[in-house]
Amino acid sequence: MASEQANETITEREVAKVEDQDPYGKLLDTYGNEFKLPDFTIKQIRDAIPPHCFERSGLRGFAYIARDTFLLASTFYLWYNYVTPSNVPSKTLRFVLWAIYGFTQGLFGTGIWVIAHECGHQSFSPSKTLNDITGWVLHSALLVPYFSWKISHGKHHKSTGHMERDMVFLPKTREVYAGRVRRRVEEISELTEEAPLVTALVLIGRQLIGWPMYLLQNKTGHDNHERQSEGRGAGKRNGLMGGVNHFHPSSPLYDAKDAKYIALSDLGLGLAALALYEIAQSFGWGNLLVWYFVPYLWVNHWLVAITYLQHTDGSLPHYGNKSWSFTRGAASTIDREFGFIGRSLFHGIIETHVLHHYVSTIPFYNADEASEAIKPVMGQHYRSNTEDGSFGFLKALWSSARWCQWVEESQGAKGLGKDVVFYRNRNKLGVQPLKMEKSM
Repeated sequence: MASEQANETITEREVAKVEDQDPYGKLLDTYGNEFKLPDFTIKQIRDAIPPHCFERSGLRGFAYIARDTFLLASTFYLWYNYVTPSNVPSKTLRFVLWAIYGFTQGLFGTGIWVIAHECGHQSFSPSKTLNDITGWVLHSALLVPYFSWKISHGKHHKSTGHMERDMVFLPKTREVYAGRVRRRVEEISELTEEAPLVTALVLIGRQLIGWPMYLLQNKTGHDNHERQSEGRGAGKRNGLMGGVNHFHPSSPLYDAKDAKYIALSDLGLGLAALALYEIAQSFGWGNLLVWYFVPYLWVNHWLVAITYLQHTDGSLPHYGNKSWSFTRGAASTIDREFGFIGRSLFHGIIETHVLHHYVSTIPFYNADEASEAIKPVMGQHYRSNTEDGSFGFLKALWSSARWCQWVEESQGAKGLGKDVVFYRNRNKLGVQPLKMEKSM
């Protein structure tokens, strides 16, 4: 009897020990892989990076601007002078060639966008003044409010993966998704597969207007503006006329001290709009549409696609306030592969994004080496999906939309583990949603 009691006591102690070692329970990502929380530090990340990777060169940065500007200008010169009715009599062929122009200029314009992004992170050069002047000029030319975006984007970096504070592609909770499809939360696990046509329409809509909706309505950003420290978010919500946008100094995305920068951003947009108006008056709105606005839509498309796929994947966790840390949040990103376009024309923004979230001041031309340096520190927590190369990147737009519809806790989560959530979907893909008892 004493022996049995001793064995029972030992067993209880062993169980307690196991529970202490696994305070989060069993966490499963969307693909069914068990997830363990990152345990490395930001110091370990920074110490692993060779010192020369932190060096920034404004001269080198301007060389890339000159290259991208030359590509834009030479392409325009060729099409403007040679793709004309006299040289290309066929209207159909001219339409095809000008469509190719729009796509190509969109690629080169995205390269300019990325360099302005570097300026916003102060990775363009050691001079903050030079960075901001350069970024303001480049982004304004692309109708981007430079300082307004820079400030909100900085907050995204400070709260990546945080379910209450993140500013970019914050996933829907189960409750929010249930409201969108007009079902009760406990009925979500019983939903039938989403029609592929619906997925396609959502995907097309996001790629067409996702960027302006973000600027105008804070679409995909958090909606907890009542927590703004100066009280500027009282009564304001994301959405049309909700008072949350990237253009008004009183927006809760900003503090009172930011007002002059928001005004400067608006001034840049105004000057760009004036220049475009003058071009339209001289050459016609139809030409301006083909020359500028079609490439502009392509730039927006690539920007949204890149950002969405950097932060949306079935392997990525998101955290509540109790479990989040900067180190964990930065690991909630993923590198992908887009071949020559990604590595050369887009300056590696797709292939080295994980590193970028840990040390955003490293210039893009040093990012590959720095990324390799941090992989041993991150171990299993480094995420990448390079399968099928460039085609795989494009394919991921569809697969992520099908696999990643909302986030919820894992079935086996306990304690703080319930504060760590993963993507789930209604399409019978991967780990299935929690089954909840229906309330009366």
